[in-house]
Amino acid sequence: MNVLFAASESAPFIKTGGLGDVIGALPKALQRDGVSVSVVLPKYMDLNSNFTDRLTYLKYFYVPLGWRHQYCGVFYCKEAGIDYYFLDNEYYFKRSGSYGYADDGERFAFFARAVLELLPHLAKKTDLIHCHDWQTGLISVFLRAHYRSNPFYQNIRTLFTIHNLRYQGVFPKSVLGDLLGLDQTYFHKDGLEFYDHVSYMKAGLAYSDLLTTVSPTYAQEIQYPYFGENLDGFLRWNHDKLSGIINGIDQELYNPLTDQALYETYSATQGKQANKQALQSDLGLPVDEATPMIAMITRLTDQKGIDLVLSVFHEIMKLDVQFVLLGTGERNYEDAFKWLAECYPNAVSVNIYFDDSLARKVYAGSDLFLMPSKFEPCGIGQLLAMRYGSLPIVRETGGLNDTVVPYNVFTHEGNGFSFTNYNAHDMLYTIERAIHLFRNNRHVFDELTNRAMGLDFGWDQSANDYLNLYRRIVQ
Repeated sequence: MNVLFAASESAPFIKTGGLGDVIGALPKALQRDGVSVSVVLPKYMDLNSNFTDRLTYLKYFYVPLGWRHQYCGVFYCKEAGIDYYFLDNEYYFKRSGSYGYADDGERFAFFARAVLELLPHLAKKTDLIHCHDWQTGLISVFLRAHYRSNPFYQNIRTLFTIHNLRYQGVFPKSVLGDLLGLDQTYFHKDGLEFYDHVSYMKAGLAYSDLLTTVSPTYAQEIQYPYFGENLDGFLRWNHDKLSGIINGIDQELYNPLTDQALYETYSATQGKQANKQALQSDLGLPVDEATPMIAMITRLTDQKGIDLVLSVFHEIMKLDVQFVLLGTGERNYEDAFKWLAECYPNAVSVNIYFDDSLARKVYAGSDLFLMPSKFEPCGIGQLLAMRYGSLPIVRETGGLNDTVVPYNVFTHEGNGFSFTNYNAHDMLYTIERAIHLFRNNRHVFDELTNRAMGLDFGWDQSANDYLNLYRRIVQ
């Protein structure tokens, strides 16, 4: 089976979030299962400079886009056994950053159409295109509207994965003819129409053969209005082709036994405390192994439950803890945490930037990892935290609910702590429970930490689940 991943980002070439981690790791796991996987990406200006010199120019062709015919160059790189193709058009992609431009509707319509134009130029005929998020949502509708009459494309199938339903790629309905070359028969409630606009996300949902999202709980949640981002009814209507498969992490890349970004490599039973003490020293916090350290590595947005943390922050600090934040986001949240760092200079370290090396040190040095998300399709942070022995404190939503088993005081089962309601004092009570266990029953706390570090959150099981879905639609 030959599968082409179409996505807007992938580690190690370019990454803005969890999508990049998935596209960087899942193809390798599928390849181990005998699937031939290739990946196609835009050739952004900001590609990792370590790889740009390794790209080989292959050829070019022209892409029809409404009334336009746009140049598309094809570059190639092989990395970790995976074939990567980069689609080049400087007008669309020679600019800083990946998203957030006024012409994103045109940029990713070009990318989707270019992916389909690329297929005859590949060495192996593609059986299935695995599309990811709204930036590739048009591939399935383009395939039906513009390519099905061509015998080369007739048996190609599509699977569409929702990584975050909130980001949908919604554009004025004028793009229908101007950019997409589609007539009004595609603009209806079961097609691309979304409140009198065109939704690229909905295009992927409506016209792909199967749908997945990145955790079983999120697959259920998005069928209800609170999580459904105004697509819950449409998803309920299509529930029979929707399933949830939990994301994994690259356990070779993220391994405390071998990670050279750490102060000191360590195992579940030895060496973690040296990382905590070195982190405390580097961040200007009192070096004290007995003081519990709570960490957050996050985007500072409403989704991540930042308002809960801020509303009870002073109560958290009364627990005599250290608090470490790493991340960027909305200005009001950044300013609030900067002010709190000034209020608690000996207990709070606020780092308004992102650095992967520091992130790994924080995972390794912290005792508890706070992730009280309002919604969380899967979440990578809690998986990395457990991998490095920082017990997660999470709200029971999406992938957090699927991966964190709350500590049971009677049986001592669990691998973290959780609360159900989106409520600051429920979160505070859960933090108090975790701190109490750390201080008063350290043996059990350490037992939970060791258990969390021993869990397998690799990609092998999830890759097998995807392979079973592929087999359902590829004959």
